[in-house]
Amino acid sequence: MNALLGVFFHFLGGFSSGSFYLPYKKVKGWSWETYWLIGGIFSWIIVPPLAAFMTIPNFWEIIQNESSSILGLTFLFGALWGIGGFTYGLGVRYLGVALGSSIILGLCMIFGSLVPSIYYEFSPQSGKDNIGLMFSNRWGQFVLLGLLVCVVGIIISGKAGMMKEKELQTDSLDPHGTEVKTEYKFGLGLLVSIISGILSACFNFGLEAGKPMAIIANDLWKAANPGQGEFLFQNNVTYVVVLWGGMATNLIGCLYLSFKNKSYTDYKKKNVPVLANIIFCALAGTMWFLQFFFYGMGESKMGNGPSSWILHMAFIILIANLWGIIIKEWKGVSKKTISTIVMGMIVMFISILIVGYGNSLR
Repeated sequence: MNALLGVFFHFLGGFSSGSFYLPYKKVKGWSWETYWLIGGIFSWIIVPPLAAFMTIPNFWEIIQNESSSILGLTFLFGALWGIGGFTYGLGVRYLGVALGSSIILGLCMIFGSLVPSIYYEFSPQSGKDNIGLMFSNRWGQFVLLGLLVCVVGIIISGKAGMMKEKELQTDSLDPHGTEVKTEYKFGLGLLVSIISGILSACFNFGLEAGKPMAIIANDLWKAANPGQGEFLFQNNVTYVVVLWGGMATNLIGCLYLSFKNKSYTDYKKKNVPVLANIIFCALAGTMWFLQFFFYGMGESKMGNGPSSWILHMAFIILIANLWGIIIKEWKGVSKKTISTIVMGMIVMFISILIVGYGNSLR
């Protein structure tokens, strides 16, 4: 039952992440960096502490009493993750949306799921799954198989995206719905995509680094609610610190683009529905944060090992591709291309079933 609930919560998180860019499509008259920054105020600054306050009333005391080394490391990984997300745009600029996204998301999934397990192989900690344990147990073998299958699904989806770009012969839309002016430079694009993919995985590293705060929240809740299992919202306190790091790098990046492109004048443009734009940005930012809110719930049922990260990434990619079909971003391509993207989605869905089954064997 825990594994099934974990999969369901990760689905909700993946749905939130795969859908959050839709409200941004309703924003009118603002540049990407403008609406990304406004949405970020909600997703990085406003909503995380609010969610922590509503679920962990003493969350601020937990943060204040934590050691500076743990807070610093958690913040650092959040900042690195923010850089990974920001350099994503460069990867798709130099490789195209399909190939760039495939490399970045594939590396993010592999590094985010395996690096902590490899680390715990050499620095064992109670309750942490290491890579040797996974290879030597049937449940772990299924989880690793699910990871492999999901990477295959990403490759197939990337192939479909490349076919789409070639057939439509137009500038592509990135997963945020923003038009991307491609400038194909394979060597540079590959380097940037590798950096982005690795750094994007740092969010999971940040959760691992800040786990002591989640453990305290979990212990306090269990003491007040004996016999009711693990605390669903234990990670909400950790998110506050991780997202501070992400806020720092995204804020610097957005402000740089605002001055470079002179888009800071967006707020003063005439005939721009400022209030409506802010509402849509707030909705997008809140949905963006909800991916981690539900991720934490899924993690509480499955553990913050490779399984949770694989399911999280797989559902994001699956839902994002599904929305692409629903809103007709694939309109005008051949049946072969449609068949390819559908095949990629089916393979990723199979990977979800494999990972879920592996966790049910624990």
